[in-house]
Amino acid sequence: MAPPVPPPVYFWHRTDLISTWVIAALAFITRFIGLTAPTSSGTPIFDEKHYVPQAWDMTKAGIELNPGYGLVVHPPLAKEIISWGEMLFGYSPLGWRVMAALFGVGTVVMIMSLTRRLTASWQVATFAGIIAVFDGVLLVASKFGMLDIFLTFFVVVAAWALVRDHQQVHNRLHAAWLDGGLGDSVFGPRIGFRWWRFTAGVALGLALSVKWSGLYYIAFFGLTCAFADLWLRRRYGIKRYITGTLLRDVPAALASLVALPVALYLWSWRNWFGTETAVYRHAVADGTVPADSPLRMLPDTIANFFYYHSSVLEFHASLTTSGGHSHPWDSKPVEWLVAGRPILYYSNTNLECFNGAECRQMIYLFGTPIIWWLLIPVLLWSLWCVLLRKDRRFIPPLIGFAAGFIPWLIAYDRQMYFFYAAPLIPFVIVALALTLGQLVGHGKEVRWLIPARAPRGTIAAYCYLGSVIAMFVYFSPILYGYTIPEAWYNSIMWLPNWR
Repeated sequence: MAPPVPPPVYFWHRTDLISTWVIAALAFITRFIGLTAPTSSGTPIFDEKHYVPQAWDMTKAGIELNPGYGLVVHPPLAKEIISWGEMLFGYSPLGWRVMAALFGVGTVVMIMSLTRRLTASWQVATFAGIIAVFDGVLLVASKFGMLDIFLTFFVVVAAWALVRDHQQVHNRLHAAWLDGGLGDSVFGPRIGFRWWRFTAGVALGLALSVKWSGLYYIAFFGLTCAFADLWLRRRYGIKRYITGTLLRDVPAALASLVALPVALYLWSWRNWFGTETAVYRHAVADGTVPADSPLRMLPDTIANFFYYHSSVLEFHASLTTSGGHSHPWDSKPVEWLVAGRPILYYSNTNLECFNGAECRQMIYLFGTPIIWWLLIPVLLWSLWCVLLRKDRRFIPPLIGFAAGFIPWLIAYDRQMYFFYAAPLIPFVIVALALTLGQLVGHGKEVRWLIPARAPRGTIAAYCYLGSVIAMFVYFSPILYGYTIPEAWYNSIMWLPNWR
């Protein structure tokens, strides 16, 4: 049996360092420009009005009080992270947005890192970094004290760590194969402790501690990890590779990718357990839990915790279109595929400027069209590459996209918004970068190109990247909230559904 080809060994070069620092600097500049400008008379805007005061509560009491609504409906971690900025800069726009901006920069860098791991190419990683810097959704999500950029960051970190884990296991099996160390067991060898899988579990636990939608990624990434192990055992000629995977890989995977995230999720609630004034902290004692509830069979603290979660679940389950809940910026998953319905974060109209002309300031969570309008084609191309060209590099972005998209299709009746799609776009960007990498160096040379000849594929790739930057600049008024004339605003509202 000829040995399977191991994953390429990629060494960090000076070009990686330079390209990463350049992209990180661009991400920092674009996210910190105008970071403190849009406010509502000095107060938070849009859904910041929920999370920013909750984070401020955490700087003083360690828990979110949310007295206006009586129930905090998301786990505490993201608000705790926001509170770190408020501790440093006070209850101010910089204080409640600085951590989101930093995590936004980190998200761009991690998208590059994931792409580099899949391609072993600093050039393709740079393509991904450029697209990520100039995507409107990732930009705007990084400029406000809300939750989605934190979820996105941890999800991308988890995907990157699992890719590294798969490559590490592949290398270990390959080295064992070369040394004749696969052993005599029909189940194959034990792999040893897998720190990258453990790292992925930490990231998934932190994602779950930001939003419950982190559960989707735990399920999809966990299953993918198990099937990847099965594929490797089969590839290296293990006779009973299915049983070997079930016995030697799955139990440890459950510990790292399920038990560990659950433990971290519980850890994120430590302040709730440690205080006497948190919401539903004494739900059993004060009679909030019904007398006939099965929860009363549990210890009071556990029963209170489960009752809190059942109340949150009931809140989310009740937000359905059929139940009468509607919102002017409601957006369904099918619309996300073409960024068909952005969401308005900030509006200041009827301003006078430019010699008495009517002007306005608007900020939308808005996907750069030249990126988002290629979402469906690039996903179809990714499937083609996986199924027919056997290019496994496209599997991680496909799995990452599916984890953030398919569950929302199942819950289609729920009230949804475009910011739910924020964790999807990093994986689309990775797939786009992989596709651009396939173009580079292919096609006939264009001889008239000055200063040097270049293949048509290379020209197409760089023209696309230039178009991404140009379109970002064109739509920047509704990403940063510049004051622009009414006519200018109308000229960039290409689709009626954008208004």
